[in-house]
This record gives sequence, structure tokens and C-alpha cells, in this order.
Amino acid sequence: MSVGTHPQQFNRLLREIDRLISEGRITGNIFCQSGHSDYLPKNFPYKKFVPIDEFRSLLEKCDIFITHAGEGNIGLAKNLGKKFIAIARRKEFSEHTNNHQLELAQVVEQKNLGLVAKSESEILQKIIELEDFSPAKIETGRIVQILDAFTKKQLGEKL
Repeated sequence: MSVGTHPQQFNRLLREIDRLISEGRITGNIFCQSGHSDYLPKNFPYKKFVPIDEFRSLLEKCDIFITHAGEGNIGLAKNLGKKFIAIARRKEFSEHTNNHQLELAQVVEQKNLGLVAKSESEILQKIIELEDFSPAKIETGRIVQILDAFTKKQLGEKL
């Protein structure tokens, strides 16, 4: 799991994963890159920041990747062929400066790149759905262009 490196917390996601683990609803080896969050997980190991080579190695080994809806994590997961669940950081929860991650999550959903949890309460259901999920095949390295084109289209800018 990764909440990215943006300098605002994403405690909402960390708390929910911690709760699900404490209730035995999520099991297995869990690790999190927790970034600037100030919530300290009680039920799984974490590091605030992970060097990119170590992060990539962890992602290559994982079965399920839960991530903020950040372009870098989405792109890396797709390029490595990983099934993932994205959840957007939200401005109203002081998780980001704006709600652009909602747009990125919309691209993930519309292009069938991964699954999207619209709130933390959907995480467990999305983990269950991920077992039968088959992501769209996107040419490696094209995720940035796809996300950029979608965002420009949504904003009414020429491509």
C-alpha cells in the first residue's frame, strides 16, 4: 500500500486498513509507504518514505496494491502489470490542495486500468472484486499520456 509522497496526510486510508486488519478482514503480509500521514498503523509495518528502487521491488512482489490515485503510482502499477485499487486523496479531508485525484481515479475506472474505491468504506469490497478483475492492456509507458489527455478533455482544453 502507498499513500504517495505529497506533503499532506492520508490518515483516512491508513485507519481503514488498520481497522480491517484488526478485525481479521484483511490478512497476509501487508506493508505501507505512509508518507506524511501522522496516523501510525498498529497492525502492519510501514515506512514514511521508501527509496524508489525498494518501492519498485516491493510492488513487483505484491499481490494487491492499494494506492492513492496518484499518477506515478498508477503508472508504475500498470507498467508492472499489477492489479490495483486506487482511492483519491480529497481536498475536503485536507489530503491534497485540490481534487485532481478524483479525475485520475475516473480515468482508472473508465479505462479499466484498476479498481477505484470512492471512499475508504469500499476498500474491502474492492479487494474482493480484484480477484476476478482483468485490467485493460495498455502499452507500457502510455499511462501519463492517457491521464493527461483525459484531464485536458475534461477541462475543455485542446489535446
